[in-house]
Amino acid sequence: MHAYETLTPDVILDALGALGLVLDGRLSALSSYENRVYLAMLDNGEGVVAKFYRPGRWSIEQIKEEHAFALELKQEEIPVVAPIEFNGATVHSTHELGIAGEVNFLFSVSPKKGGRAPELDDVEVISWLGRYLARIHSVGERTEFVGRERVDVQTMGTESQKLLMGLECIPAQFRDRWLQVCDIALEKVGHEMQEPYQYLRLHGDCHPGNILWTPLEMVDGGPHFVDLDDARMGPAVQDLWMLQSGDRRERGFQLSVLLDGYTSMREFDTRELKLIEPLRTLRLIHYSAWLAKRADDPSFVINFPWFWSPDYWQTQIDTLNDQIEAMDDPPLMV
Repeated sequence: MHAYETLTPDVILDALGALGLVLDGRLSALSSYENRVYLAMLDNGEGVVAKFYRPGRWSIEQIKEEHAFALELKQEEIPVVAPIEFNGATVHSTHELGIAGEVNFLFSVSPKKGGRAPELDDVEVISWLGRYLARIHSVGERTEFVGRERVDVQTMGTESQKLLMGLECIPAQFRDRWLQVCDIALEKVGHEMQEPYQYLRLHGDCHPGNILWTPLEMVDGGPHFVDLDDARMGPAVQDLWMLQSGDRRERGFQLSVLLDGYTSMREFDTRELKLIEPLRTLRLIHYSAWLAKRADDPSFVINFPWFWSPDYWQTQIDTLNDQIEAMDDPPLMV
């Protein structure tokens, strides 16, 4: 039995009640696969978001580092949705709270925040995001994470490649071809990332789905950054490159506006622009490994039925070949 099959509504409600929250019994699952996330309604009509962490992924110390970073950003009035403290703690344990069950779940509670993904073709929106990312990075460079992962070839690339080959999840007819093209891609990534770039604490997974945008005319309008689950050490551009979409011209324009906002608050090392395609390549390989490690999750077949298919792995080979070519192209200029 997978751990999440033991995470019943009773366990969730009992855990939240043990923190002193007065619930009205309404509980809704939110869109999340890595962790299990729920909207729980309180007796006063407000809601909180409870995140039950995937067992075995992060240690309690790593989660505490993520939370400390979020609270540090909140202290600087940066719009990050940070966990709520209960009795001085932000990470809670079902077993320590006296909740019976075979699995000890670590979980946190955050305030409910509405919004939608930002419009990346809106100049004002992109500029706002650039300014706030600069502020996040100014806080991020104050110190380093001790236990959280890094954005590097070894962690996201080589280890992911070894895991995929070891689990034998790649169909036999694609294994040698995928390994060959992956080796070439990682060699190029390693070459581009060997310079001594500044590493700082990052959001780590700053794509539009992790930013909630509300209209500027509203009270507290603008962006709210959510889900620092992948917070890690890395170069600043890691938090910028996922906020571009479209063809090369469109991405260049979006990046230019983003950096206009960013550099109004903080300097940016333009050498990092050549890291965009290597970082995209690492994310591609890492994502396949991320999926492979979660194949025993009961909802895997529902969410990712295509993972074992020949079409998926042929696409991965084709995309890696495209990335090898992209890494040879000149970087986006701003």
